[in-house]
Amino acid sequence: MVCAGFRSPHSGRMANFLWLRCVFGPHLQRIHRSPDQSRPEGRAGRRGWSYQPRSLEKHTDSILGWASALWSFSYYSSPLLVCYLYRKGYICSSKLLPVSQYVGTMLVCLLGVACLRGWGRWKNTDYVQFISVVVETQKNHTAENKKKLRCYDFDFCYWPADFSWTEVSNPKVSKAGVSLLKPEPKLRGAADSVLNSVRTLPCHIIGGLIAHSFGRRMLYPGSVGLLHKAMKPMLQQGQAKLIEEFNGQRNKLVACDGNEIDTMFVDRRRDGGPNGKTLVICCEGNAGFYEVGCMNTPLEGGYSVLGWNHPGFGGSTGVPFPQNEANAMDVVIQFAVHKLGFQLNDIIIYAWSIGGFTACWAAMSYPEIQSLVLDASFDDLLPLALKVMPESWRPLVQHTVRQYMNLNNAEQLCKYQGPVLLIRRTKDEIITTTGPEDIMSNRGNDLLLKLLQFRYPKVMVDEGVRAVRQWLGASNHIEEASVYSDYEVDDDWCVSVLQSYQAEREVLFPWSVGEDMTVEGRRQLALFLARKYMQNFETTHCTPLPTSEFHSPWRL
Repeated sequence: MVCAGFRSPHSGRMANFLWLRCVFGPHLQRIHRSPDQSRPEGRAGRRGWSYQPRSLEKHTDSILGWASALWSFSYYSSPLLVCYLYRKGYICSSKLLPVSQYVGTMLVCLLGVACLRGWGRWKNTDYVQFISVVVETQKNHTAENKKKLRCYDFDFCYWPADFSWTEVSNPKVSKAGVSLLKPEPKLRGAADSVLNSVRTLPCHIIGGLIAHSFGRRMLYPGSVGLLHKAMKPMLQQGQAKLIEEFNGQRNKLVACDGNEIDTMFVDRRRDGGPNGKTLVICCEGNAGFYEVGCMNTPLEGGYSVLGWNHPGFGGSTGVPFPQNEANAMDVVIQFAVHKLGFQLNDIIIYAWSIGGFTACWAAMSYPEIQSLVLDASFDDLLPLALKVMPESWRPLVQHTVRQYMNLNNAEQLCKYQGPVLLIRRTKDEIITTTGPEDIMSNRGNDLLLKLLQFRYPKVMVDEGVRAVRQWLGASNHIEEASVYSDYEVDDDWCVSVLQSYQAEREVLFPWSVGEDMTVEGRRQLALFLARKYMQNFETTHCTPLPTSEFHSPWRL
């Protein structure tokens, strides 16, 4: 028997270990009550609640937060700071010694503050229970422990991996990453090639610096830390809604480049609805997060949904360059198939805006998927990049985009043989090259034309293209219907022509249908196909897509 007041050495060691984990452990933001968990006293009627730190933890955490912000500012401004100190003569041993002593004292003080924060956490029952679950899950990664861990929202870097690309044998993937479509190299002689390499070396260097500094942040503002911090309360609220109202499951996936991808899965297969057995994988925009992004549209439609954050967004690590984006998309699909149990032909890829790049890559690389829906997307990044940069920078912008940010959506889309739906925002202010009032400058038009010209080249000759452009110039449903009726399009005739061709000849695109057709017939067929592949939504770029506008693409 153990006498009262006596603590065994083992329990003492465990207490010391937990205290250390409280000192260096993750931030706890919210506690989610699982569906089978009883309501705590004073919190009746709520599925979860925000973690309430005690005063000691709150104040010490604030001090460490300011120290972290100061360090980030110093890190990004270090080149200017070093130059300034060098010009003032501070970069010498006599000056650096006192500075190092000062820095050392500050580090010791911050360590003391961290210990005080750990003590505050140690006195908080909620945090001690949480850190105990974290420790136990790290020791034994069982389903039961993982279920307990899902009841907490905390720093995602401490979350254990749920799936890795190494768990599946996939010939498409290597440590170098998945394959991307590369720009066609210009044919040159050996001497010309060497001279051209030397001549373009400055352009390569400057382009690389632009891409890895402000270029990437302009293209993907959601990866900027300041924006993420500003949106953090909104993201936490959105994540709480997905988990507590929709029983969402957060998972960490490890891609082939080592990046950790933050995902959210909502399973509707047991609900009995008509759409629950279909999985919609959502690809967000350049400032979109699954917590507050396009996931809500298919969710309200009763679909099972899998959302994920770009590398560098939310809890995902890395930076959102095209190779990293494709690597992330690949592990998301592998997770959906091998861990969640969906077949590829049960998966719809749904993308908004810049998410069209990864969606088109997925359709190209996994042609067995059910269909592809692209909302407010574009054909190629280059025209949009040229729009916002000075004209004198044109050669540099062309080189930088093609080498480092080659979002070639149309080129990838034409490799996919399945059903496609394009949704065009008629008042889009982002993917137009002149302005929202000029609907013909919307790059969604070019995406449609390139797709139709690849799939139906005999229909999309001069007269067919002119008819489709006229239809694309319509800014509302009334004008659309007017163009359609002016050409006297017979839908039944168009369907019969396409079905006859499909039954008698090859089914893979490009088709030669329309080869022996009259001019009027080609125009009718071109307009019919344009209306089936694209639907208009009279709104701006960032307006959430209503559930009524989301549906499976047309099938012949």
